[in-house]
Amino acid sequence: MSTATNVEATAVSTIEWLSEDSTTIVVPVYQRQYRWDIGGCEKLLSDIRAVAAEDDTHRHFIGSILSAEDHAHPDADLILIDGQQRITTLMLLIAALHHSVRDADPDLAEELGRVLVRADDPGRTRLRPHEAWAHLFESVVLDRREDLDRESRFDDNYAFFRSQVHPEEAADIWRGLKRLEHVSITLGAAASAQQIFESLNSTGEPLRDHELIHNYVLMGLSHAEQERVENDYWLPIERNTGEAIGAFWRHLLIMATGREVTVDGEHGVYGAFRREFPFTGLDDLHRHARGWREFSELYRVLLDPSREEDPEIRRQLAYVNTFGRSTYPLVLRAYRDYQQGAIDKDELILTLERIQSLLLRRAIVGVPNERLIARLCRARVEGSDALRRAFTRITPSDERVRVALKFTDLPHAAYVLGRIQQVADPSGFDVEHLVPPMPHDGWTGDGVRAWNDYTEDEQNSHRALAGTLGNLTLLEQPLAERVYGASFPDKREVYRRSAVAENATLAGLDAWGTAAIAERTAALTDAFVQIWRRPDLGEIDDDGLTPILDAVRRRGFPTGWEREFDYVEYRGEHWEVYDVKYLFNRVFRRGWTDTREALLAYSAEHGGPIYEAKAWKGQWDDLDEDHFLYMGWDSKYMMGAIQGLLERSGLAAEVFVKYSYIGNVM
Repeated sequence: MSTATNVEATAVSTIEWLSEDSTTIVVPVYQRQYRWDIGGCEKLLSDIRAVAAEDDTHRHFIGSILSAEDHAHPDADLILIDGQQRITTLMLLIAALHHSVRDADPDLAEELGRVLVRADDPGRTRLRPHEAWAHLFESVVLDRREDLDRESRFDDNYAFFRSQVHPEEAADIWRGLKRLEHVSITLGAAASAQQIFESLNSTGEPLRDHELIHNYVLMGLSHAEQERVENDYWLPIERNTGEAIGAFWRHLLIMATGREVTVDGEHGVYGAFRREFPFTGLDDLHRHARGWREFSELYRVLLDPSREEDPEIRRQLAYVNTFGRSTYPLVLRAYRDYQQGAIDKDELILTLERIQSLLLRRAIVGVPNERLIARLCRARVEGSDALRRAFTRITPSDERVRVALKFTDLPHAAYVLGRIQQVADPSGFDVEHLVPPMPHDGWTGDGVRAWNDYTEDEQNSHRALAGTLGNLTLLEQPLAERVYGASFPDKREVYRRSAVAENATLAGLDAWGTAAIAERTAALTDAFVQIWRRPDLGEIDDDGLTPILDAVRRRGFPTGWEREFDYVEYRGEHWEVYDVKYLFNRVFRRGWTDTREALLAYSAEHGGPIYEAKAWKGQWDDLDEDHFLYMGWDSKYMMGAIQGLLERSGLAAEVFVKYSYIGNVM
C-alpha cells in the first residue's frame, strides 16, 4: 500500500490541537468574511452542552479543518483554508468563557487562555483573521474593545455567549469543549489546496430538509424500530406526497406553529421540526408519526382534488389550487377538522371561499400575498370569529376592488371568467380578448373606422383596457382560433355559436370600444363581489400592516437606507420607530413598565437580554440601578426576542409593523 506524501489527515481533539504551542493560524486574504449568526452559535452551544452531559466515552465531531503549512509566513505555522467559521466561533465562545471566570476560577481561566493566545506572545491571538477585520476580532477575544457602539458579527456572537454561559456552568462547558473532535487535514508544499477545498465542499449533494428530518426521526432507534417506523409511517408519507414531500413538511409546520417557516440557507424547516417535535420516547414518536401520516393522506387530496368524493368540496379544492400551494397549511387544518367532524361541510367550504376571495382581491388591487397564511392559522386556533376578523382585516374592500377592476389586467382570468360565466370546466376554453392586445392596422370595433383612423389617445385607451375584466370572455378553443385578432363585427357570428350564454349577448352588440368595456366591467364587477365576498364586519381593510409574529427576521437593511419601518402600531398606539434595534429597545422598556413579570420570566428562560450587571463591554441601556438591557445583538436576534416577549406577554396579536418600501422588497 502506498502512502500519501502531500496530505496528512489525523483525527484530533480540537481543543488539544488549538492549545499546542506550535499552533498559530492565519486566515488568508481570499477567505470570505465571518458570517455565523446567533442561530449558528446557539446550535454549537447546544451540541457542546449535550456532549458535556454524556459520559467520558462520548465525543462530538465538528467536521474537517483544512490547513496548509507555510513556514515562510511571519505570523503563523498554518494557513487556514477551510474551517474559518467554526474555529472563529469556538474562539469567541472560549473567550466569553475565559472572561466570565477569570476572577472566580484563575486555574480554569489559565487553561482557556492557552487556547486563545499565542505561546510566544500573550498579546496576540492564536487565530489571526483577515487583516481587514483582525483588529475587531482581537479586541473582542483579548477584551480590548473601546468603541462600545460599534456593530460586528464578532461582537454579536461574543455577547450571545457571554449572556448564555454563566460562571457556575463554566466547568460543564469546558468539559464539552474538550470532547470536540475534528479531522485535521494538513497539506504539504506540493498539494493543491484549491482542488482539495473543492472536493471537501462540492462533492455530493447536501441533505435536504426532509432528508434531515428522516434521519432525525430514525437515528438512535434499534434496527427493528427503524424498520417499523420506516414502513408504517415514512414510506406512506413519501407515497402520499411524492415530489412535494419537502413542501409538505414546511406546510405542516406552518399549520402546527402558526409561524412562517423559511427554507433559505439554514435548514429552517428541519430546525422548526426539531423544535416542534421533541421526542422523549417511542410513544411520543409513534403518536406524532400517526398524525404526520394522516395529514399526508389529506395532503395527497390537496395535490389532486379529484380524489375527493364530494363534488362540491372537490370543486372548491381545485379552485384553491388556482393560487398555488401556499394556502395548504390553512386548508390542511380545515380539511382535517371536517374529516374528523369538528366542523361541517358548510364551514369548510366557507373557509375555502374566503381563501380564494382574499388572494384574488389582493392580486387585483396589487398588494402582495406572501406571509398571510400563518397569521390565519393562528387566528383559526382562536375560533371561527377570530378567523373571520383576520380574513376581514386583510381582504381588500369592495370599493378598492371595483376601482382596480376598471383599469387592472385581470389575474387568473380563466378561473374568474369560468366562475362568473358558469363554465364548469374552463380547460377546453381560451380567454378571448374582444379588443386584441395588439390590434392590426385594419382592425375595427364598429365596422366603420379602422385602427389606423383612431387617434393616439383612443388607441392607448383601448390597449390599456385590453386585459381588463370587461374586455374578456371565455370562448371554446376551436372558435377562439377562428376569431383570433379579428375585428369585432367579424367575431359576432362566431360568438353566437358559443355555448357560453353571455357570448350570445355580446354577439347582439353593434360595436365594441372603451364605453362598452366600461359598461360590461361594471356589470361583471357586481357579479364578482357577490362570488368573491369579503366578510362583512364593518372594518376597514388594512393589508399594509404586518402582525409582529409575521415580521421578517433579518440582520438589517442596506447602508444608506434611513428606515426599515414606516411606523409600528403597538396596542393602538402609533410609534415612530424606524428599525428593529429601536423597536427592540422600546418594546423591552415598555415591558419593564407594563408586563415586568413576563419580561423577567422570558429573560430568565433565554439567558437575556436583561441582566443585573454590565458584565461585558458593549451597548447597554439602564432599566433601573440593578437591571440593564443589552443592545448589542444582531437584528435577527432582536426581532426574535421582540416576538418571543410579546407572545409570552399575550400582546403579540395587538402589535403590527408597517414596512417601508425597502422593507417590503428585501
